[in-house]
Amino acid sequence: MTASLNQMENKKIESFLKNSSIIEYSESDFTRNTFISTDEIVLKNSVKSVEWLNVYGFNYQEILKKLIKQNNFDEFLSNLIIDTDQRNKVIELSDCIFLTLKTFHYENSSFYDEQMMFIASPNYVWSIQEKSGDYFEHIRERIASYKGTIRKKKADYLLYRIIEAIIDNYYLAYEKLVEKSTELKDLSKVKPSPEFAIIIENNKQNLFILKKAISSLREAISRIEKLELENFETHYFSELKEQASFLIDDIDFDLQQFESSINLIFNIQNHRLNEVMKTLTIISVIFIPLTFLAGIYGMNFKNMPELDSEFGYFIILAIMILLTLINLYFIKKKKWFD
Repeated sequence: MTASLNQMENKKIESFLKNSSIIEYSESDFTRNTFISTDEIVLKNSVKSVEWLNVYGFNYQEILKKLIKQNNFDEFLSNLIIDTDQRNKVIELSDCIFLTLKTFHYENSSFYDEQMMFIASPNYVWSIQEKSGDYFEHIRERIASYKGTIRKKKADYLLYRIIEAIIDNYYLAYEKLVEKSTELKDLSKVKPSPEFAIIIENNKQNLFILKKAISSLREAISRIEKLELENFETHYFSELKEQASFLIDDIDFDLQQFESSINLIFNIQNHRLNEVMKTLTIISVIFIPLTFLAGIYGMNFKNMPELDSEFGYFIILAIMILLTLINLYFIKKKKWFD
């Protein structure tokens, strides 16, 4: 039994190490390494280089706690990484910051989110992602190929570029959602129905979810700007806050436009219904008096003098025609046809 448990634990550690890597770089050097043992995962925290440790999965709680302990991080981090469903927030610790963010993916007409956590200082960034695979590869390529200024900067700039990539992903999810919603705004292609109303509401809810998330991200970025961590530059993040604000403005505008288009669609539908009711009312005004006369003389009572009249049939027809003309004149005068 003990051997079986040890084997399972070893497989879990192997799985964790397989998806873990560390990038260390400076202006003159670059290395990217993997690990054979969790004991090797120790950050140098050197002022001469920047380290980016990246791991996947929140189901390795014991391993993550071990890494926190062997790297002499604040023990409070062990409590923070337990909660895997947190809103975007920043917590400043003695010599580092803890940052948790949600990123959204839009597939099959629905959103699903992914939790990410970061522990950062001026000399390192430790990223913990919920799922394998990400959209940070272009950052790794820029570091490896010495493109741009990232190799000349500290870990604060690396964190800035990572959050920028997360915001870009928000934009991508938003653009996919807007592209899907554009079909609903084309008044010539939609047909109001209960199913149509459900689709509308789902798209609106997705926009609200995205807006709530990006608003929370903007608050987190504002919190980073106010950090007083020594040697940790925060002026980079002002641009990210502007990008988040622009996206919120775009979402607000699209929500208003979307709501306006939907209201217009249903107003048109109500107008069509009113036109139908108007036509039916006019027909009723014309034919109700005629039906009334026909109903009277359709009764088979013996004492109905008009039935014995030689010209009774023609007289009733003349009266019906006269009533029709009077009704048409009245309708025309009231401009019901306009």
